[in-house]
Amino acid sequence: MALEKSRSTVVQRDREPAFKAEEALANHARFLEASLSAIPDYVYAFDRERRFVYANRAMLALFGLSAETMLGKTFAELDYPQDLAAVLNGHIDQIFAEGVTVQNEVFFRSPTGQAAYFTYLWGPVRDAAGAVELVVGVSRDTSERRAFEESLRTSEARLRAATELVGIGIYAWDPLTGALEWDDRLRAMWGLPPGAATDSAVFEAGIYPEDRARVQEAIARCVDPAGDGSYSIEYRVIGRDDGVTRHIATSGRASFADGRAVGFIGAAVDVTQQRVAEAAIRASEARFRGFADNSTNLIWIGDPATGTITYRSAAYARIWGMPCAEAPNDLAIWMQDVHPEDRQQVEHALAAVAAGEVVQFEYRLIRPRDGAVRRLRDTSFPILDSAGAVTQIGGITEDLTVKEVRHIYIVNGKAADARRLTGWVRGLGYRAQSFASAAAFLVLAPALAPGCVLIDLRRKRDEGLSVPRELRARSISLPTIALDIADADVSCAVAAMKAGAVDYLPIGDEAALKTALADAIAACQGTARATSRDASAAARIARLTPREREVLLGLVDGGTNKMIAQTLGISPRTVELHRAQLMHRLDASSLTEVLQLALAAGLSPYVGYQGKPV
Repeated sequence: MALEKSRSTVVQRDREPAFKAEEALANHARFLEASLSAIPDYVYAFDRERRFVYANRAMLALFGLSAETMLGKTFAELDYPQDLAAVLNGHIDQIFAEGVTVQNEVFFRSPTGQAAYFTYLWGPVRDAAGAVELVVGVSRDTSERRAFEESLRTSEARLRAATELVGIGIYAWDPLTGALEWDDRLRAMWGLPPGAATDSAVFEAGIYPEDRARVQEAIARCVDPAGDGSYSIEYRVIGRDDGVTRHIATSGRASFADGRAVGFIGAAVDVTQQRVAEAAIRASEARFRGFADNSTNLIWIGDPATGTITYRSAAYARIWGMPCAEAPNDLAIWMQDVHPEDRQQVEHALAAVAAGEVVQFEYRLIRPRDGAVRRLRDTSFPILDSAGAVTQIGGITEDLTVKEVRHIYIVNGKAADARRLTGWVRGLGYRAQSFASAAAFLVLAPALAPGCVLIDLRRKRDEGLSVPRELRARSISLPTIALDIADADVSCAVAAMKAGAVDYLPIGDEAALKTALADAIAACQGTARATSRDASAAARIARLTPREREVLLGLVDGGTNKMIAQTLGISPRTVELHRAQLMHRLDASSLTEVLQLALAAGLSPYVGYQGKPV
């Protein structure tokens, strides 16, 4: 008995190291299992028959199976899609055969219904002899990462599309190092080629000198930790290589850390076209207001949809006897100042204008403050939008009440001569206004007060003679006196008189010019009162082109197509075409109706059509 007990003690003592090793291995296995079960990744292993021999807790949960149910099963037995199972089995065979590591990503829908993208990494497990005895793998759900990457790609694509659509340049700046990162669109704004090097010196050199201080102040505010880091400014840039001046609007925001600016990202857009267009609009508005404010005629604009007057020029105060600021904007209230006998005519005329017609009409105004009656002539017209619809109506109102005429309009292309003549005319007590060209004068002629025109023919004879010719063609009653060199031949005088000048005088004959001015002004005084021309006929005649008016005058004078063609220096066929076109514009069905309209409008024919120029 003692011997057996002694032998048992010896055996136990001999096996104690093995027991301890087995216990350590069991502890290690439990630790490894606990670790693998605690991580969210999917861990598993396969044998040579492609069967699962291990699956951690996450893997079992993915399939909704217990270890007893899942282990020992192949992909096919776990209902993997056939094509996916073939790919995965190929990886297992490759690892067993070559001992390599395989990494891939697949889309998989588990039996529990979880559908996701999985990235997996598989590798060999070798035995003591170095042979591959298992394949171990780790998979991770990458759906969230893929969704983020897809969202990022979409955002970047949208950003690129937006920047390309509106021409935005993107840039970044490091306030600590001064380093700049520009895209090529921003480089182009600075007149730089694609890929050109950029730094703070390039940036500052491109800024318009007068704008540089403003930009530097804006940057200083942007990087000030006491502020909000915002940056928004517009300034001008001079292109380095192309020399083009551009208007740049830019904005961005700085980021801060440890009480200082550490980063900045911004965007810039070239707004040159908008600023040029705005400047042109402002200049146009300034010219219009300058013309309107200095015109003796009232210029007004109204909105037919709302029945309101949206603009009146300064002449309103003189004609209506009250400040513009106190004028009623409602057309219905304004209509109360129109003479009761004329209101229906005015209402019909404005309705025709709102329908797209150009209408000239006369009416009497009873001034609201002093009760004085003024006789007015209004030429009203529709204002169309780009689609041809009437959005506003406008008009030029002329005061026809008899008044003293003292206006002299001087057309002279040489500034020094114009100043001398203007001073001399004003010395006689007249109001003088000079124009640098015939074109500049003719633009304003329809809105000018009655008076006399002086044209200097010494420099641009043809241009000067266009003034009386156009005034006559447009039926504008401004008598013209032509001034020329002292030794001009008779043909010059004849040409001036045929063009429509009422007198032709040599420069320097002040006595003769003084008498001619007095006679012309007296003639204006006699015609300042409203004429009795038919307003509708005059408005229709006003639609004709200058050449169509010439053909019409020839018809009024009794000329045939051949006679008119010879006079105007064109072919009879061309006269026939102009004749058809003017009948269409006048909405006339016969020559008799055309002649009646012309005479009703007060047109005067040329001297005659006898085959000679007149």
